[in-house]
Amino acid sequence: MTPLGIEANLVRTLSGDPPRTALPEGAIDAQTHMYLHGFPSLPPGPDLPSGSLPTPDQYRLMMKWLGIGRVVITQGNSHQGDNGNLLACLAEMGDLARGVGVISGKTSEVELDRLSKAGVVGARIMDLPGGAVGLDQLEVVDAQASERGWMLAVQFDGGDILTHELRLSRLKSRWVLDHHGKFFSGNDPESPQIGALKRLIDKGKCWFKFAGCYESSKSGAPFYEDVAAVARSISAHAPERIVWGTNWPHNLAKEQSQYPDDAALTDTVLGWFPDASARKRALVDNPEGLYGFSKVRAPG
Repeated sequence: MTPLGIEANLVRTLSGDPPRTALPEGAIDAQTHMYLHGFPSLPPGPDLPSGSLPTPDQYRLMMKWLGIGRVVITQGNSHQGDNGNLLACLAEMGDLARGVGVISGKTSEVELDRLSKAGVVGARIMDLPGGAVGLDQLEVVDAQASERGWMLAVQFDGGDILTHELRLSRLKSRWVLDHHGKFFSGNDPESPQIGALKRLIDKGKCWFKFAGCYESSKSGAPFYEDVAAVARSISAHAPERIVWGTNWPHNLAKEQSQYPDDAALTDTVLGWFPDASARKRALVDNPEGLYGFSKVRAPG
């Protein structure tokens, strides 16, 4: 193990045969993490990802491979409430990128101004082990975000969504339920939990993110049938409320056998949309609106 806590035996594939499903021009990857040297992990967060440090340069190679045009970088749990690495990565990626950072009731207006100027357009709520700011600060962070027109990225065990439904329905900000909802106890399209999710979406401020299906699927690779069933149901219910992300660099993978084939995973997940028009909505139109990208074609 290196001094940074990174296991060097994991290798990320960054090129090869492209996905069989062509991504639309200007496609936006709405869920990535990136890292630069000089920003060590902070307690009580997890270590930095295994393998070589997943830098913006590595990610650019994957963009070219998969056909991604733009990206949303999310603050990784390893850096907790210090957004320094995120801001450095946003500067490296330029106008092709937007950021989702970590703020709390202690974050000053000066710091919020700095984050906005750097391209941060959202705040992260992560109510799972390793998260920096949980649901206990939901309303405080929502108030800060709504004043600036930011969105929220909210992640928790989706099995508890009925408990949180009323609070979530009262959010002032636009928000996205992360990582296919992370229904760890399992779910199906007819469950009360998915009913609650659809009610929240119908209120007009909730989006649903297709990313990291392997983190909660019980049926597993290569098809993730349980997550796919819910994804198809939400896609049919509200195609205007879905965004997609690679979840690169797959931070939970600690060894090579756990690391997905990004091209194959892209084909699998994009296959859950009914047609090319729905894919374009989820990969271009919807994230443009949610994350504040310009409606112009970005380099492919």
